[in-house]
Amino acid sequence: MRRLLLIEDDDETAEEITGYFRDRGFDVDCSATGKEGLERASATAPDLLILDRMLPGLDGLSVLETLRRDGVQTPALVLSALSGVDDRVRGLSAGGDDYLCKPFALAELLARVEALLRRPVIGAETVLRVGSLHMDLVARSVRRGARTLDLLPREFRLLEYMMRRAGQTITRAMLFEEVWRYNFTPRSNLVDVHMGRLRRKLSVPGEPDLLANVRGIGFVLQAEP
Repeated sequence: MRRLLLIEDDDETAEEITGYFRDRGFDVDCSATGKEGLERASATAPDLLILDRMLPGLDGLSVLETLRRDGVQTPALVLSALSGVDDRVRGLSAGGDDYLCKPFALAELLARVEALLRRPVIGAETVLRVGSLHMDLVARSVRRGARTLDLLPREFRLLEYMMRRAGQTITRAMLFEEVWRYNFTPRSNLVDVHMGRLRRKLSVPGEPDLLANVRGIGFVLQAEP
């Protein structure tokens, strides 16, 4: 079953799209805000995103830009009442794969979704490896050797960020900005608490630690010697 994530704040529009696609065999998940949609898109790895451009709080294009910056290549179709050429170009430049102006026929939306799902995924990185660590970004699974790790969504994001920068010293400020989306560094041990939990899940007795503290700076993920 193909999985769609719909990010739409208008209840009537969301209900129409959801019902139409579920009747045609799609599994549809819905979010009403950009913030919630961003979290679900990162955590659930849908086959395709349908998102409204004008969302409360975090707008649709900001959601797209954040996902693309984080390496998420899920196909995305932008819905918007803004129909000018500049608006459509802006939507595609932000990371959209298609742009459909409101009002639209559901049959056309379906045709565009089917066309996007037929496109091959070229060059999208779906597996990360650092030593014995194996992360599948599509299945949202992590293994160390033969052992499967049970990670919470935030821990998964932290580990993904660290694996993409293995061997580099990562500061707390970098983690607050890139993983928590804070544009300031709060006076808190939030990062250390999450890193401590992640470290305990990564290494059991008898295994070398992969996450190391760099005194006064931050953390580094290192492969086993």
